[in-house]
Amino acid sequence: MKTKMLLSGVAVTMAFFAGPVLAQLNHISIRPLAPNVIIPQSHAHAFAPDHPGAIKITGIDVLIDILEGTATTTIEIQLHNTSNRRQEAELIVPVPDGAVVRGFAYDGPGSMITAKVLPKDEARKIYERLVAKIKDPALVEFIGYNLIRSSVFPVAPGSRQKVRLTYEHLLEVYENRIDYILPRTEVLEYAVPWNVTANIKAKRPIATVYSASHEVYTKRINDKHISVKITTEAVKQPGPFRLSYLLQDNGVSASMFAYPDAKIGGGYFLLLAGLPADALQAEGVPAIKREITLVIDRSGSMRNEKIKQVKEAVLQIISGLKGGEAFNIIIYNNTVEWFSESPVLKTQETEDAANRYIQGLTATGGTNIYDALSEALNQKPTEGMLPIVLFLTDGLPTVGNTSEIAIRDIVKKSNPYKRRVFTFGVGVDLNAPLLENIADESRAKAEFVLPGEDVEMKIGKVFKSLTGPILADTELEIVNPNGTPAIGRTRDILPDKLPDLFEGDQLILLGQYVGDQPITFQLSGNYLGRKRTFQFTFEFDKADLKNGFVPRLWASRKIAQLIDIVRQMGADSAVSKEDPKVKELVDEIVRLSTEFGILTEYTAFLAMEGTELADRDEVLREAGEMLESRAMRGRSGLGGVSQSFNIMKQKSQRTPNAHNYYYDEQMHRVNVTTVQQINDRAYYRKGNRWVDSRLVSREAEIQPKKIIKVGSKEFIGLAEKLAKENRQGSIALRGDILLLVDGEHILIKAVNGN
Repeated sequence: MKTKMLLSGVAVTMAFFAGPVLAQLNHISIRPLAPNVIIPQSHAHAFAPDHPGAIKITGIDVLIDILEGTATTTIEIQLHNTSNRRQEAELIVPVPDGAVVRGFAYDGPGSMITAKVLPKDEARKIYERLVAKIKDPALVEFIGYNLIRSSVFPVAPGSRQKVRLTYEHLLEVYENRIDYILPRTEVLEYAVPWNVTANIKAKRPIATVYSASHEVYTKRINDKHISVKITTEAVKQPGPFRLSYLLQDNGVSASMFAYPDAKIGGGYFLLLAGLPADALQAEGVPAIKREITLVIDRSGSMRNEKIKQVKEAVLQIISGLKGGEAFNIIIYNNTVEWFSESPVLKTQETEDAANRYIQGLTATGGTNIYDALSEALNQKPTEGMLPIVLFLTDGLPTVGNTSEIAIRDIVKKSNPYKRRVFTFGVGVDLNAPLLENIADESRAKAEFVLPGEDVEMKIGKVFKSLTGPILADTELEIVNPNGTPAIGRTRDILPDKLPDLFEGDQLILLGQYVGDQPITFQLSGNYLGRKRTFQFTFEFDKADLKNGFVPRLWASRKIAQLIDIVRQMGADSAVSKEDPKVKELVDEIVRLSTEFGILTEYTAFLAMEGTELADRDEVLREAGEMLESRAMRGRSGLGGVSQSFNIMKQKSQRTPNAHNYYYDEQMHRVNVTTVQQINDRAYYRKGNRWVDSRLVSREAEIQPKKIIKVGSKEFIGLAEKLAKENRQGSIALRGDILLLVDGEHILIKAVNGN
């Protein structure tokens, strides 16, 4: 039987399949609750003691259509009645302010199906009744939202059915940025997959799209239409789905998310910048031309399939260069050889010559990384072009100067033309932190091709991402609105080296701000071949605690930066965990990890049962040992490459890692579920108790001044208070909860094991 969706401009629309359409608008909020309550953003709840959890939510599909700041959201909920009897159920959906129901449909035999938006005061009463009846703390997570409540409908025994709800609301607009939020639980145990797709259309060109909550794929249909889809890996990522887009300005567009934090004297910021969708056409000039130098390892270990794939990749890249761009080829084993003494312009003649040169390439000998890299960096560049090196190796340096520190210092001290060095590590018998550092120091990126992966595909993917250089040699300056230097107004801006921006790129800067007066960010660089400066003045009066993702992302990147410093110190075998500089770094890594609930392979032990976080010396000792044995000494092999995967991902992190996942020494994914991130707070699981990260190191000595039972009036009151700061999820965890609220220690006591 087909589902029919009725659309209307009124506030409530009903749809059904048997019997006449009836609108039941009155008293929907005060009628008794059905035996099953479905809250798709959280849980399905059953009241009947003999049929607990009879109806399950098996999946959610969401379609979001955004047109000129108005969003139409269609949520399709897939239900399964696991019992052998007919069940009554109703739907309760938290929605943003101003939401209007546009459609409601159900593919069952209901005689009357209704839906109504309840304002916050009525919604609170619903939650009070639910919490009092079920004693489930998770039900308060959406206090503070309006609710859509449906009428009762039957679900046949053993059946799988769908409910479809469509609502519409206006989005929040911050100058040239428009934000969309879909409420969802932050609790890790919620494992229902959400497949979310969004279509964004605007009258003005869209510069960039960003999700602060989930990894997404974006596809630009045209300059005013972008399609967004949540990635397969993120369908079970908890938390509200956030989506923001910037409308295009003249040149670079930018906006800021700010989070206030008095204890650091200001707060945290995330600056989002995007390029024009049609930068090349709009400016009427070509992109900055590229000069590509391909540095190819032809040592004996590159024999057979590896060297064959590399040859194909080189030819593919040269073919992909535009007329008037330049290239060169360096091949190395024991010695270094050139295709040409200097880069040549791409023509049919030079492309044919490169083809002949590459086809005869064979693999033999050792690996002279030092000389190959030095030669690539010191060749005179082609005037007016962006000099890029694609450097490939599959092994450790075995010939010439093999010192890791010496090779690393070439890029720092002997890169006179500021060449970007994109490194490719093929296999795992190589020095992973060395390749990572070479790329970082030159504003580029490292890639690792694991055994069995296609070398040609990896190199080709990176080269494709280097299409259309638009803003190069990017520099950042912080000034006051009047143009004078804004001394002492920002701290710890990450990344510390700004990357070049290519076609389709976006820039995310994270940092701390001091004070609350406006400041101006100046981005300058080579914009399509000429020097340009873009100024963005931001005020902090709209800094909001709801932007809890901002300090967490900053902390995650900061931890990765500190770990990388420790890792690079491992290049000197004389440096150990006892070095005062290493100890200082370890201390800060542990502090940030504990406070923000951000764990890595080196600090995952902080969340293990039995770890005494109150014993600071022991915690620092164990963290130091982990960092020394893994980060400092594990430089090659699969374990070395897996660390690079983890660190590179964390240093460029755009969305929170709620599961604290990382790859272990065998490249197996590990999730940490004993730490829970709630907006800007973190909680550690200790037995049957969740403990606020601010209290976890002294939990044993704390005597809570107030004990509140789940379901009590005090519990609801606390939820309402926390909702004003978007922290009500802090008391939605199952089990006892010890937390700090306005300087007061409060213990939430669970009921019936919840």
